[in-house]
Amino acid sequence: MRARPFTALLMTLLMAAAIFPGCRSRSDAFVIALSDNIATLDPIGASTVDAASERVRVLIFNSLVRKNENFEYVPELAANIAPSPDGLVYTFTLRDGVTFHDGKPLTSADVKYTLDTLLASPSGKAASFFEGTGATKQSFISGVEAPDARTILIRLRTPWLSLLSNLVPIAIIPKDSAASQKDHPVGSGPYSFVAFDTAQQVVDLQAFSNYWEGATQIKTLRVRVIGDANALQAELRSGRVSLAPLPSNLTPDALKSLGETADLKVEQFPGANIVHLTFNTESPPLDKVALRQAIAYAIDRESIIRQLLLGQAKIAHSILPEESWAYAPGQPYNYDPERAKKILDEAGFRDPDGDGPQMRFKDPIVLKISSSSGAARQYSGVIQNQLKQVGIPVSIDTVESNTLRDQQLKGNYQMTTGSWVGGNQDPIFLKDLFSSTGIPKPDRVGFNRSRYNNPELDPILKEAVETADREKARALYVRAQEIISRDVPMMPLWYPANMVVARRSVGNIKIDGSGDWRFVRNLTVEK
Repeated sequence: MRARPFTALLMTLLMAAAIFPGCRSRSDAFVIALSDNIATLDPIGASTVDAASERVRVLIFNSLVRKNENFEYVPELAANIAPSPDGLVYTFTLRDGVTFHDGKPLTSADVKYTLDTLLASPSGKAASFFEGTGATKQSFISGVEAPDARTILIRLRTPWLSLLSNLVPIAIIPKDSAASQKDHPVGSGPYSFVAFDTAQQVVDLQAFSNYWEGATQIKTLRVRVIGDANALQAELRSGRVSLAPLPSNLTPDALKSLGETADLKVEQFPGANIVHLTFNTESPPLDKVALRQAIAYAIDRESIIRQLLLGQAKIAHSILPEESWAYAPGQPYNYDPERAKKILDEAGFRDPDGDGPQMRFKDPIVLKISSSSGAARQYSGVIQNQLKQVGIPVSIDTVESNTLRDQQLKGNYQMTTGSWVGGNQDPIFLKDLFSSTGIPKPDRVGFNRSRYNNPELDPILKEAVETADREKARALYVRAQEIISRDVPMMPLWYPANMVVARRSVGNIKIDGSGDWRFVRNLTVEK
């Protein structure tokens, strides 16, 4: 008689596990931890683009084009890419032997369907394929054709050198599958979708045995979002998490401590992504260039990198990585608090008693940071103190990451910090970030979250992205970076190293500068 309650309890637990896949035990799964929430795995219908979702999507999907370790655009699902002499037609020849997770072979009909669906959607990824707004909005692509099963023609309205870069994040999906991708994504990547518990933020994947580049060694994969730093450390130490790539919620001290744990290792790779301060140039008093310049001179980045980040970063003078062919430092802002004070005095932001650190402003400038970033909480506090030393009061507002992203798009902030992942590796991103055409509008998703508008800069960036001659384009980008660094709508802070925490049994960890998760398919595990 006493066994009946236990049986009932057992049945309840089994039913719960069936309903909530995040509750199931997956002792055989290789577990990867993410710091930020996954918004959606839908590769086409997502209204915004976030790094966490993209990291998982790259395991499920492939694109026509990818970036290599030198940030050059090379074929992925395409075997060959041939632009016409006039730059108006790009011909893509597809690889043989590529199949989707549902068993259907990849054909040009799938690629045409993907691109046509994207361009007709309100997706955040579609925005970059258009210029203008309202009645003047038009796509750079005039048509997509599939003359045979292996060939795709993309016709352009005008020569557009940004085509390949904008194709990189566009996952190719099977024809007529857009409506089902949100709940059951199907791609051609190394892992196929099993389940996504949105409440628990757990994604289960399994190795795709027919993957065109060869099956992976790790057969069962689970991605868990663990935003709390203490919880992540506990899960790593216990062995319940096997790998934590680029854990933004772990401080450098925490990473150092984890590296001293017997069963764990911490590896460091050069990074090309950028951590930055963004100023809302429409919000007083940050609408004044002088104040933004003073802030830049008042921040001691070298000491932050050395003492707080423990060398796990490299100082940045441009949004572009130094490896980029278009890189230029522009006007560097080396730590100079006295110069910062002088700029503030000359701009009318005077120290009340003439001898700091008396506050020069009645109200503090609000710095909004993501609640999921432990590193941001630490370095923002240091920046707050450094700005205080020159008379600039700052208050820190910690905001949930999705809410913060929405506020940035709407301009509901004064100063914020964050990172750009991947996009900053191509100089065309300068146009997205700093051209007036990139300012977010109710009918337009834009990346110019500083809302910076400079009529001098717009034509330079427009010409640069339309110039095929690399030397001529480089001169234009150098000039653009000089103007941007002078006006400081966004202050590059540093290029964070790509840090990885892993079980010592995990091998072949090789992350390129972008921090892309493609490396996961090549991981090995010692038995």
